[in-house]
Amino acid sequence: MKKIILSFAVIALLASCKPETKEKIDGAADAVTNEVKETVDSAKIKAEAKLDTLKDKANAKIDSAKIKAADKMEESAKKIKESVKK
Repeated sequence: MKKIILSFAVIALLASCKPETKEKIDGAADAVTNEVKETVDSAKIKAEAKLDTLKDKANAKIDSAKIKAADKMEESAKKIKESVKK
């Protein structure tokens, strides 16, 4: 009789723990999901910032190259005019 009562007590204890454990697992899963989302969002923001920086640097180099090319073309044009005059 003791074994039967003890068995029911253990089963009742295990049955009562299941919902709490399930809630803890659900809570942990939600926490992990939120952390992953935050990490992804943070990485996305950092990547966008790096891309913007790279775009600005590339545009600056392109503008510099355009200016240098224009200067070279002006010099060449002056040389051609001088050579035509001679």
